[in-house]
Amino acid sequence: MSSTNCIFCKIIAGEIPAKIVHRDNGIMAIEDVNPQAPVHLLVFPERHVANIAEHTFRGSADEIACLMEIAAELGAKNAGGFRLVVNTGADSGQTVDHLHVHVLAGRHMSWPPG
Repeated sequence: MSSTNCIFCKIIAGEIPAKIVHRDNGIMAIEDVNPQAPVHLLVFPERHVANIAEHTFRGSADEIACLMEIAAELGAKNAGGFRLVVNTGADSGQTVDHLHVHVLAGRHMSWPPG
Protein backbone atom coordinates (compact mmCIF):
# COMPACT_ATOMS: atom_id res chain seq x y z
CA MET A 1 0.00 0.00 0.00
CA SER A 2 1.34 3.44 -0.90
CA SER A 3 0.22 7.04 -1.03
CA THR A 4 0.49 8.83 -4.36
CA ASN A 5 1.63 12.13 -2.81
CA CYS A 6 4.01 10.70 -0.19
CA ILE A 7 7.68 11.49 -0.82
CA PHE A 8 8.85 8.25 0.85
CA CYS A 9 6.45 6.18 -1.27
CA LYS A 10 7.86 7.90 -4.36
CA ILE A 11 11.41 7.11 -3.21
CA ILE A 12 10.41 3.47 -2.64
CA ALA A 13 8.90 3.34 -6.16
CA GLY A 14 12.07 4.82 -7.67
CA GLU A 15 10.29 8.00 -8.79
CA ILE A 16 12.52 10.25 -6.65
CA PRO A 17 16.25 9.57 -6.27
CA ALA A 18 17.71 9.04 -2.82
CA LYS A 19 20.95 7.78 -1.31
CA ILE A 20 19.76 4.36 -0.11
CA VAL A 21 21.85 2.83 2.68
CA HIS A 22 19.61 -0.16 3.44
CA ARG A 23 16.76 -2.02 1.76
CA ASP A 24 15.63 -5.41 3.04
CA ASN A 25 12.68 -7.10 4.78
CA GLY A 26 10.28 -4.31 3.77
CA ILE A 27 12.41 -1.62 5.44
CA MET A 28 14.34 1.12 3.65
CA ALA A 29 16.91 3.59 4.99
CA ILE A 30 18.17 6.68 3.23
CA GLU A 31 20.42 9.63 3.98
CA ASP A 32 18.42 12.73 4.96
CA VAL A 33 18.72 15.52 2.37
CA ASN A 34 18.60 18.12 5.16
CA PRO A 35 20.85 16.54 7.82
CA GLN A 36 20.69 17.80 11.39
CA ALA A 37 23.82 15.87 12.41
CA PRO A 38 26.90 14.50 10.61
CA VAL A 39 25.01 11.20 10.35
CA HIS A 40 21.29 11.63 9.70
CA LEU A 41 19.45 8.64 8.28
CA LEU A 42 15.74 8.02 7.82
CA VAL A 43 14.51 4.46 8.31
CA PHE A 44 10.96 3.58 7.23
CA PRO A 45 8.72 0.71 6.25
CA GLU A 46 8.06 0.29 2.55
CA ARG A 47 4.38 -0.12 3.42
CA HIS A 48 2.74 3.29 3.82
CA VAL A 49 1.63 4.04 7.36
CA ALA A 50 1.30 7.70 8.35
CA ASN A 51 2.83 7.49 11.84
CA ILE A 52 3.45 5.26 14.86
CA ALA A 53 -0.01 5.95 16.31
CA GLU A 54 -1.69 4.80 13.09
CA HIS A 55 0.62 1.80 12.93
CA THR A 56 -0.66 0.42 16.23
CA PHE A 57 -4.03 -0.09 14.54
CA ARG A 58 -2.83 -1.23 11.11
CA GLY A 59 0.51 -2.93 11.64
CA SER A 60 2.34 -5.63 13.44
CA ALA A 61 4.73 -5.57 16.35
CA ASP A 62 7.18 -7.52 14.15
CA GLU A 63 7.34 -4.65 11.65
CA ILE A 64 8.06 -2.11 14.40
CA ALA A 65 10.69 -4.41 15.92
CA CYS A 66 12.39 -4.80 12.54
CA LEU A 67 12.25 -1.02 11.94
CA MET A 68 13.88 -0.28 15.29
CA GLU A 69 16.43 -3.08 14.97
CA ILE A 70 17.61 -1.78 11.60
CA ALA A 71 17.70 1.82 12.88
CA ALA A 72 19.83 0.71 15.86
CA GLU A 73 22.17 -1.34 13.64
CA LEU A 74 22.69 1.62 11.30
CA GLY A 75 23.25 3.96 14.22
CA ALA A 76 25.82 1.66 15.81
CA LYS A 77 27.60 1.15 12.48
CA ASN A 78 27.94 4.87 11.80
CA ALA A 79 28.99 6.23 15.19
CA GLY A 80 29.76 5.38 18.79
CA GLY A 81 26.60 6.96 20.15
CA PHE A 82 23.38 7.75 18.37
CA ARG A 83 19.84 8.99 18.91
CA LEU A 84 16.65 7.49 17.45
CA VAL A 85 13.71 9.87 17.03
CA VAL A 86 10.14 9.06 15.95
CA ASN A 87 7.92 12.13 15.51
CA THR A 88 4.15 11.69 15.40
CA GLY A 89 1.96 14.51 14.12
CA ALA A 90 2.63 18.11 13.18
CA ASP A 91 3.04 19.29 16.79
CA SER A 92 5.99 16.94 17.23
CA GLY A 93 7.70 18.13 14.05
CA GLN A 94 6.63 15.32 11.72
CA THR A 95 6.78 16.82 8.22
CA VAL A 96 6.36 13.65 6.13
CA ASP A 97 3.24 11.60 6.84
CA HIS A 98 4.98 8.23 6.52
CA LEU A 99 6.26 6.48 9.64
CA HIS A 100 10.02 6.94 9.89
CA VAL A 101 12.83 6.83 12.43
CA HIS A 102 15.54 9.49 12.41
CA VAL A 103 18.99 8.10 13.18
CA LEU A 104 21.18 10.99 14.39
CA ALA A 105 24.87 10.58 15.21
CA GLY A 106 28.31 12.03 14.83
CA ARG A 107 28.00 14.91 17.30
CA HIS A 108 27.12 15.52 20.94
CA MET A 109 23.34 15.49 21.51
CA SER A 110 21.96 17.81 24.17
CA TRP A 111 18.94 17.18 26.41
CA PRO A 112 16.12 18.07 26.34
CA PRO A 113 16.03 17.74 22.55
CA GLY A 114 13.30 20.24 21.69
